[in-house]
Amino acid sequence: MSIHTTPEARAPMMEQSAATLIAGVGIEGDRYAKGIDTGTYSAQPDVREVTLIEVETLEALARDHDITLDAIEHRRNLTTRDVPLNHLVGRRFRVGDVVLEGGRLNTPCRYIDMITKKAICDLLEHRSGLNCRIITGGTIRPGDAIHMA
Repeated sequence: MSIHTTPEARAPMMEQSAATLIAGVGIEGDRYAKGIDTGTYSAQPDVREVTLIEVETLEALARDHDITLDAIEHRRNLTTRDVPLNHLVGRRFRVGDVVLEGGRLNTPCRYIDMITKKAICDLLEHRSGLNCRIITGGTIRPGDAIHMA
């Protein structure tokens, strides 16, 4: 797992060696924790305290469409491996000691095409990640295991 945050919309994502997740708020210092005025959001209502995407999606873009999308480009906070995010909708799970609850699947928008300068929005349909609520906060680090709570 890798961790990325950014303080505001359109600012580059920064890889983190650790992150503090605050229940009901978001990742300390991230745009989602700061609120609607600092991020770009889809019109669909949902909790976006932390967002996840599967590294397998990035690998499929490279394999099937010859498009390289690095973890720092996809605008999600956590990049997971071997965790089928679609199965976590409505369920609680742990990342290290933190407890998250899967919300709705993320819906890709043209903003991702604009910011990356890559035509990936349509390719990310049903694979654009998972929006989550933080139930129990704490500190996470790359490589923390993800498992059911």
